[in-house]
Amino acid sequence: MTPRYVLAPEAALDTFEIWLYIRDQSSLEVAEKIESAIFEKIDFLAANPGIGHFREDLTRERVRFFSVYSYLIVYRPDTRPLQIVCVLHGRRDLEKLLETRL
Repeated sequence: MTPRYVLAPEAALDTFEIWLYIRDQSSLEVAEKIESAIFEKIDFLAANPGIGHFREDLTRERVRFFSVYSYLIVYRPDTRPLQIVCVLHGRRDLEKLLETRL
């Protein structure tokens, strides 16, 4: 069975670091809840890759952005399986981070 999505190595690290940060700053329960919500939305995006927004103010690459809590899932809508490029907090310097990741 072909997977519906694949996480880029950076995206896998992003989700782990988000989980660690939330666990350390809040609790294991909250970290698990947010991680679960992120992966539920990734699965949803794999089934509906046209959802989300292009952000030409951040990048000219053909990636879409979809928010979950304070985080943005950045993905390539034209790939099968859907490629998740990164999962970033919305207050980070997105333009600079995307320059190195895309």
